[in-house]
Amino acid sequence: MRINEVINNKGNSVITARADQDVAHLVGLMNEHRIGAVVITGDGDDVVGIVGERDVVHGLQEFGADLLSKPISAIIDTDVHTCTMEDEIASVAFEMTEFRMRHLPVVVDGKLAAIVSIGDIVKSRIDQLQDEQEHLVSYLRGDARSL
Repeated sequence: MRINEVINNKGNSVITARADQDVAHLVGLMNEHRIGAVVITGDGDDVVGIVGERDVVHGLQEFGADLLSKPISAIIDTDVHTCTMEDEIASVAFEMTEFRMRHLPVVVDGKLAAIVSIGDIVKSRIDQLQDEQEHLVSYLRGDARSL
């Protein structure tokens, strides 16, 4: 199974911000859209970074309440791992686990196209396992129509 199947099921909507916007704007986006990370883009749809809840917490430790007025660039993670629509879910899951990432931008031709979360990956795998189980049970019962 590939990432494009996950995106087809969940949609390709991505909330973005610019590095020069303030952290208060970022927190507002995260709260409004009930998301854990925002992709930071440059001109066009170039991915320049990602900021998640953990980055905000670390920023609060470093800057205190002043963090909200600082630019997002003060807490941005510019070492961004990405994936493509053609990547296998298993390899993406391994990378997300290995590098302790909860969100991964999906790029097509160098441009932001979508985002996947570890929750999206887990849900996809669970759905796949349930489908396999249903097929196996039908097979064992001799229900050839379901094959």
